[in-house]
Amino acid sequence: MTDLSAFPITARWPAEHPDRLQLYSLPTPNGVKVSIMLEEIGLPYEAHTINIGKDESWTPEFLSLNPNGKIPAILDPNGPGGQPLALFESGAILLYLAEKTGKLLPTDAAGRYETVQWVMWQMGGLGPMFGQLGFFHKFAGREYEDKRPRDRYAKESARLIRVLETRLEGRDWIMGDDYTIADIASLGWVRNLIGFYGAAELVAYDELKNVPAWLERGLARPAVQRGLEIPPRP
Repeated sequence: MTDLSAFPITARWPAEHPDRLQLYSLPTPNGVKVSIMLEEIGLPYEAHTINIGKDESWTPEFLSLNPNGKIPAILDPNGPGGQPLALFESGAILLYLAEKTGKLLPTDAAGRYETVQWVMWQMGGLGPMFGQLGFFHKFAGREYEDKRPRDRYAKESARLIRVLETRLEGRDWIMGDDYTIADIASLGWVRNLIGFYGAAELVAYDELKNVPAWLERGLARPAVQRGLEIPPRP
C-alpha cells in the first residue's frame, strides 16, 4: 500500500485509497476544472472537500500542500518516476493530467502550445476578471455606492467573453473539432458568470451565439455534469 504519511495534509484529510490520486477541492469555477478533468480521463481518484467558508485552505495542513492557500490541489502517489507529486494551480494540474494520460491535449507541438495559450488566457484573464465582477455585482462589493469598480470589471468581462465568441466562430470547441483542457478551463467560469453571479445582462450575454452554444455542448457532457458536483459541498 502506498504510504502518504510524509504529507501533512493526509493527517487532516486521510486517504482511504492512498494508491489513488488525491484531490483537495470544492465545486468552484477553479475547483471543477480538475474534477471535470478527472471524470473525463477516467483516472481513479479520491476527492476531499475543503471548506473554504471555514478557512480550511489556510490551515497548516493545506498550506503544506499549497502555500498559496487556494483550491484545488492534488497529491498524486504515482507521479513522475513513480514518486508522489504534490501540485497546485488548476491550469498546471490540467496540463499535468493531460500529459500524464495522453488525453485532451494535442500531441503535435503546434496544437499543444495553441491549447496551452488558451488555458493561460483563462487563468490570466477570464477567471480573474469574472471573479472580480462577481464580487462587485453579487457579494459585498454590490454595497459600494461607487459603481466604477463594478463597471470596470463588467466592461473587461464583456470584452473577454467576446474574444471567446470570436474564437468559437465556426468551431464546436476552442481548438476546433476536439474538446480539450482549454474548454475545461473556461466552462465553469462562463457557467458561473451567467448563473451564480447573475451577470449575464452586465456583459450582454444574450447578444452572443457561439459562446452559449459551446456552453450548452459542454454542460451536456456526462463527465462535466458529474465534475460540477465533486467534491460534495459541506
